[in-house]
Amino acid sequence: MEPIILNHPLIEHKLTILRDKTTGTKAFREIAGEIATFLCYEALKDAELNEVEIETPITKMKAKVLNEDKYAFVPILRAGMSMVDGLLNVIPNAKIGHIGMYRNEETLMPIEYYFKVPKDIENREVILLDPMLATGGTGVDAIAQIKKRGVKKIKFLSIIAAPEGIEKITKTHPDVQIYCAALDEHLNDVGYIVPGLGDAGDRIYGTK
Repeated sequence: MEPIILNHPLIEHKLTILRDKTTGTKAFREIAGEIATFLCYEALKDAELNEVEIETPITKMKAKVLNEDKYAFVPILRAGMSMVDGLLNVIPNAKIGHIGMYRNEETLMPIEYYFKVPKDIENREVILLDPMLATGGTGVDAIAQIKKRGVKKIKFLSIIAAPEGIEKITKTHPDVQIYCAALDEHLNDVGYIVPGLGDAGDRIYGTK
């Protein structure tokens, strides 16, 4: 599938603040969550609705509601946690899983250290969250772990992506739709997205 890249003046504005190296931790966290909300709206365009009958102050009517129990949000630790609240603003009753991974700084390969998801994950649509899609190694591995649990529908939400990461996921998991707020130029020789915004985890948690 071709990635879906959001194109909206408000997102451009928010991205500029995120990229700016002078943006502080508090603002960075808040804006990452706001962009995640925008991504969630786009990712749920195909959501199925159930029909219910309600009564407005004027009259009875048939209306549509979302089955919130159908979804699970799975952030890739630790940076993916910055996106969770933005999605819970939209679907507050979704279940949350966690995948803990870090990137070997020499090989750039992902190393998994934690995996916990809802026990009925196979019955849910899973939305994976990682603000930076760089080499794609972490994303590919996370998707594979989710598929092992029997999940049939997976979407991958990222704030900024590199062409290399997009290509790796689409080749390895062509059934997974990627949503991102920006597609940047390339990766540098140490695997960082250019122009990017630096290390999202460090900027979110103030660890550098």
